[in-house]
Amino acid sequence: MILLVTSTATPPATWYIIAAVAIMFVVTFALRALPFAILAKLRDSKFVNIMALWMPAGILGLLAIVIFYSTAAAPDTVLWKLLVAVAVTIASHLCLGRRTLVSIGLGTVTYVVLVNFIA
Repeated sequence: MILLVTSTATPPATWYIIAAVAIMFVVTFALRALPFAILAKLRDSKFVNIMALWMPAGILGLLAIVIFYSTAAAPDTVLWKLLVAVAVTIASHLCLGRRTLVSIGLGTVTYVVLVNFIA
């Protein structure tokens, strides 16, 4: 939220608001377009191709480790529910053609059902 501080009680002028919105639009558009402009020149880079191959798995693995650790460290966690959800995620990923979103979804649903409906 942006607060416009003025010395009087009157609202800012219309041109001022339009200028602020225009500047925000230009900056946001430039920041969104910049990675694509840079990446277009690096398409043939070996480093970029290696990162494109390994980065999704690395991010997913790091996320899984952080969530697994924080959930397992919680005082009321039953570890077997967490392990069952991880097993379902791995099994569905391997058996259903390595569809990442499906396996994450099934693992998440399994964990939510186990935590909320199984004592």
